[in-house]
Amino acid sequence: MKATGRDFTALASRAARECALFFFCGPDEAGAAAAADKLVAQLADPGERVELSGSQLKADPVRLADEARSSSLFGGTRHLFVRAAGEEAHDAVKLFCELADAGETRGACPVLIHATSASDKSRTAKLLSGRKDALVAMFYPPQLADVTAEVRMMADAAGVRLGGDLAERIARGALLDLRVARSEIAKLALYLDASPQAPRLAGSEALAEIGAVSEEEGFAPLVNAVMAGELDKVPSEIRRMRELGLNPVAVALALERRAAQLAARLGQGGESKPAFYERSSMADRDALTTQLNRWSAGKLERLITRLAELHRALLAPSASAELLVSQALVQIARVAAGRPR
Repeated sequence: MKATGRDFTALASRAARECALFFFCGPDEAGAAAAADKLVAQLADPGERVELSGSQLKADPVRLADEARSSSLFGGTRHLFVRAAGEEAHDAVKLFCELADAGETRGACPVLIHATSASDKSRTAKLLSGRKDALVAMFYPPQLADVTAEVRMMADAAGVRLGGDLAERIARGALLDLRVARSEIAKLALYLDASPQAPRLAGSEALAEIGAVSEEEGFAPLVNAVMAGELDKVPSEIRRMRELGLNPVAVALALERRAAQLAARLGQGGESKPAFYERSSMADRDALTTQLNRWSAGKLERLITRLAELHRALLAPSASAELLVSQALVQIARVAAGRPR
């Protein structure tokens, strides 16, 4: 079974009933992650979430099937969630499919794989796209209007009523990343003491108080300087990141999104040049052109793996998150500043 961002919602309920293996991919890394969460919510009994990394499966391909067929520590249901880069999970998925065809995965829990820098033309996706027990979902970068609508729905669900153009401002400030936007909504709800039972109206003042910033003022200049290898600008951008109080996880997500966007253009069977630029704003096209000349498909694949590791490190309780991000920003900029392709 195959789906895209446009028809995923319509297919999600059926896929949750009929499929055992789900592969989320495409240049819209945030959209793929959000869709995976929606799919989990559609499962009849998702139970405990067990997370695995693509590197773990690459080192031990048997582990995916073993984990899927093993029981929860407390005897309840569960599902597996794999964060992989590119083809890291290929061998594990191939083995899982072979066991499924032999009837040896009956009773296995659902397996969801979120693969950054992969597409529906990847080897892993091709293993699954023709199977009735699997779903391959491909996500392209969303339009501003689509993310704005999602932001309004998230806000309504949290009891936050957004006045004026606040939903669009949040969408722009999050670089169209729904995970970042969801974080902003959560902060607004907390600040306003809002809930579905006691909704509150959010104005510009509330948005300013929680520290939300616009795309132009926030992530974009930092991401563009780092990905273009502009080493002279990076120190001032890191300083500005600290002054604005940008969330380290949100910074890492913004870099992941840009790396996936570039990979979609440069990867095998990637987006055509016209389609790539059509999904980008006019203001961003010059920066994207520069960055495309700084990165190869191979370097981007390694970068996405590195950013996934950084993301996991930042999610662990730590007082050094800002330092970890700052070090990563300098290292990435140095790689980009190497020699243009």
